[in-house]
Amino acid sequence: MKTIKNAYICTQKRHTDMVLLSFDTEEFDVPREHGVDYDTLTDGMKVSDYGTNKILDILKEEEVHATFFCTSNFAQHAPDTMKRIADEGHEIAAHGCDHWNPKPEDVINSKRILEELTGKKVYGYRQPRMFPVSNDEIERQGYIYNSSLNPAFIPGRYMHLTESRTPFMQGDVLQIPASVTPYFRFPLFWLAMHNLPMWLYLSWCRWTHRHDKLFVTYFHPWEFYPLGEHPELKMPFIIRNHAGKGMEERLRQLIQTFKYESAEFVTYTTFTQRWLANK
Repeated sequence: MKTIKNAYICTQKRHTDMVLLSFDTEEFDVPREHGVDYDTLTDGMKVSDYGTNKILDILKEEEVHATFFCTSNFAQHAPDTMKRIADEGHEIAAHGCDHWNPKPEDVINSKRILEELTGKKVYGYRQPRMFPVSNDEIERQGYIYNSSLNPAFIPGRYMHLTESRTPFMQGDVLQIPASVTPYFRFPLFWLAMHNLPMWLYLSWCRWTHRHDKLFVTYFHPWEFYPLGEHPELKMPFIIRNHAGKGMEERLRQLIQTFKYESAEFVTYTTFTQRWLANK
């Protein structure tokens, strides 16, 4: 396994603040966005299951924990992988039911299904594609946090430049936005790690972490599948760029960078419980 290059390592004072690493663990449906007739519950599940196990291998090697936001579709079609997620100490949270066709009742049904399948209580929710979701319903169903906000401007997807960049309470639910840089709000989610030079991406991640005392980001299992070897999927360059082995190495570099800075990797529920205890 490669180690981080010196150019990626910050030599300034190390921090002891938190990193919230998460993975939207869903049936792979992106080809359908590009006009491909694609069976998400057979071929798509194979891609996502493969990628989830690659992620779990890296987290195990690096000895860090993360939160897996799972659709009920994924959970029902990948029981062995769901068991591995739980057995290796990661959090399972809700990510709706059918990723391609989200419905309002998924806030209720995904929680119920995940709890029945895993025997564990589900505390958090993330709406597919980070689209808006009823916070009143989130609160009614007993979730304690919602991570469905990317406070950035991404044409055709998000226009959230006036939203809080950092966690805030809405009713009895803690809202946990994905991290964007201070001031110009550049999003530091999965697409950024695919396409920025890694030295720049890590530099902006460290800057944001020091500014906010927190870093929150998310990826998808299908990013860790060799999408570049499958032209039939019609993936845009910005998605297939560094997919597969490249993203495995980049995820290791991200984790090692924050470990070097003595950051603590915690699940979203652990973060929420600490937040609420300090209020």
